[in-house]
Amino acid sequence: MSVKKLILIIAIAAAFVVFYSLGLDQYLSLDYFLAQRDALLDYQANEPFKAAIIFFLIYVAVTALSLPAATLITLAAGAIFGLVQGLLLVSFASTIGASIAFLMARTLFRDSVQQRFQSSFSKINEGIDKEGAFYLFGLRLVPIFPFVAVNLLMGLTNFPLRRYFWVSQLGMLPGTFVYVNAGTQLAELDSLSGIASPAILLSFAALGIFPFVAKRALERIKAQRVYSEYDKPKSFDSNMVVIGAGAAGLVSSYIAAATKAKVDLIERHKMGGDCLNTGCVPSKALIRSAKIKHYVDTANTYGVNVENTSVNFEAVMERVQEVIKKIEPHDSIERYTDLGVNCITGSAKILDPWRVEVNGETIAAQNIVIATGARPTMPTIEGLNTELAYNSDTIWNLRTPPKSMVVVGTGPIGCELAQSFHRLGVNVTLVGRDMRLLPKEDEDMSSLVLAKMRDEGMNILLGHSVVRAKDTTDSSQQLLVLDAGEQSKEIEFDCVLFAVGRTANTRGFGLEELGIENSENGTIEVNEYLQTKYPNIYACGDVAGPYQLTHAASHQAWYASVNALFGTLKRFKADYRVIPWATFTDPEIARVGLSEDEAKQANIEYDVHRYGIDDLDRAIADSVDYGQVKVLTEKGKDKILGACIVGHHAGDLITEFVTGMKHNLGLNKLLGTIHIYPTLAESNKYLAGEWKRASVKPSTLKLVERFHQWRRGA
Repeated sequence: MSVKKLILIIAIAAAFVVFYSLGLDQYLSLDYFLAQRDALLDYQANEPFKAAIIFFLIYVAVTALSLPAATLITLAAGAIFGLVQGLLLVSFASTIGASIAFLMARTLFRDSVQQRFQSSFSKINEGIDKEGAFYLFGLRLVPIFPFVAVNLLMGLTNFPLRRYFWVSQLGMLPGTFVYVNAGTQLAELDSLSGIASPAILLSFAALGIFPFVAKRALERIKAQRVYSEYDKPKSFDSNMVVIGAGAAGLVSSYIAAATKAKVDLIERHKMGGDCLNTGCVPSKALIRSAKIKHYVDTANTYGVNVENTSVNFEAVMERVQEVIKKIEPHDSIERYTDLGVNCITGSAKILDPWRVEVNGETIAAQNIVIATGARPTMPTIEGLNTELAYNSDTIWNLRTPPKSMVVVGTGPIGCELAQSFHRLGVNVTLVGRDMRLLPKEDEDMSSLVLAKMRDEGMNILLGHSVVRAKDTTDSSQQLLVLDAGEQSKEIEFDCVLFAVGRTANTRGFGLEELGIENSENGTIEVNEYLQTKYPNIYACGDVAGPYQLTHAASHQAWYASVNALFGTLKRFKADYRVIPWATFTDPEIARVGLSEDEAKQANIEYDVHRYGIDDLDRAIADSVDYGQVKVLTEKGKDKILGACIVGHHAGDLITEFVTGMKHNLGLNKLLGTIHIYPTLAESNKYLAGEWKRASVKPSTLKLVERFHQWRRGA
């Protein structure tokens, strides 16, 4: 530690010791002020200059040391010095004190914190350099943010001191005015009954509403900045234009139409988006066919002999299309037209914050919702014959089974499709860069899925990266070269399926021209209300992130549409506290809330509870007695922080924990709920039983044991 830091720490510590040891905190209370009000007013009248200097220095010291008395002495400034002089004293004293606190935080903590969290702070500093002044102005203007925290956090950044001083001065001025003005009324207070006077009530009412007024004013200023170069229409053709008819776009349009708003839904390809046409629906149809084949292959386990079975691969893939066609009417133009949505087929182009062009016509809309989804990421592989390469969109064109398929990517899509094609008789090799399957899940849970897939004979290569592709003597096949660190491997294939993530669809419809930026992961940058930099342009679903899940897209769509249509009256922050998901491998793996890895990274104390499904009667009867229920709870409590299930129908079973987390129902409530016997759902209750057993203290059991001994007369 440097000498400068050591001296500063000693000085701060000494100041606190002196302050509290001498009992100076008693003088910074409302009771003391009211008791000494007349004496303070007399002193100010007799020694105006000296009183102002003393007050000024006290205020600087209080704010610099972050003592909990700033609000009181701001009110006192109005009471003692009046509005004008009090405003000047507090304005400059608070800014100087805040700047001193800012410098102390910078001197003591900035270097060590930035070094420890280098990657995070590099991004923060970039943002501070770009919008730091406006951001600080907002924090100062809206006093719901503790000024102590603002001083500390800004001191950790590279924000310049001079700019910090003047932005703080301007940002705090309106709030200072409100508080000092309220303080002037205290000087007129002769008795407790005077608190009910109109002037005092109005002054303190202003204190209550000021944060909300200031926040709205700040938003208005920010909006004027981004709208300044555009001409807003005097009237609108539509209340809302929705671009993209996937899950997010359909739900947004449905809500708008249901609330009698005029809404235009623009889709350039197929209604239903990826989920219906290339994602959830076709993959689950394929999984079902693969599971039926697996049941046939394992029928002897149940005492049933099945011989001479085969897979008609073309029929399987045609069934997938039939399932899509059967569900299509749910998302069709006809249905949504009947619901009151104006459906338009064409490519949308956002011209400005209120105008969208489609098919040569311009629609003027009060609000725009971007729900353009995402597409599979296709990596560039040296030497790869693109005719042999597929992704989760194009794989459904297959009608002839590949001889050798390589699936690259061990996330949910890769695992689901690899296992399904393997069960249908395709020679599949699953390849992943990570050293474990499903890397977003805890390894102890994903390893259960890995072991089961390997038991079925799947070839799974973890820790392998694709380097390039090589031709063979057969033009219909290639070799995929893999790197595993010290060694390489070559795999022959006539079909390679890439499942290495999805890229948000943010280009080609006007966002670049409007300056709407993307986040680090390529999705559109939105705030907690799902607004872009333009308050009337919203984004939801895969294009907005952070989740690429159909149910999460629908969840976001409610917030986007309601905020767009009714945001002037009431806005809602998107709630991501309880977002569940499942990977439909066999066994399935489903999760909600924190994983154990995430809890450790966030330094959250927790207890972990497990129940093995191999002990469950119904699972044993069905020969699906494999897997585990794992739940994280708050340390020493039954509040659910996260749950993960690996097992048969895990995606259905997780719902009980989702409900518990959503409505703050702990494991004790779950344990007290009757579950039908014999069902798979009993596994959740037995998990709660494991929590109960672990939560009982040994001393309590000893006491109960002695009670029973006494009852027996022993």
